Amino acid sequence: MSGTVGYHAGLVAEDIVAKDYARRDHIVAARRWRGRAGEIDLITREGDTVVFVEVKKSRSFASAAARLGRRQMERIVASAGEFLAGEPRGQLTDVRFDLAVVNGFGGLKVIENAFMEM
Repeated sequence: MSGTVGYHAGLVAEDIVAKDYARRDHIVAARRWRGRAGEIDLITREGDTVVFVEVKKSRSFASAAARLGRRQMERIVASAGEFLAGEPRGQLTDVRFDLAVVNGFGGLKVIENAFMEM
């Protein structure tokens, strides 16, 4: 049962994040996009920039953010490279990697360029 609850809680968190990006004039290009390297929760477009968003949900913002590890970031970056192969500018496309954390109350914080330290 807890696996099912967690799955649905994750879907709700992804909905919250997708709606927030859409409100901020992003075009949602894909949700749960899967490449050979793994899945990307949300891909949006902000002008010419493609934004790859990892969504994490937990009781608090800090515990949600702590759930993103280096290996997962590496898989997301590899998957992003696969996605960019289909873009007109390919690997030269302007990109950003965001982390969106949702707390137990449905609150949202977006950390833009979250992968910069990778």
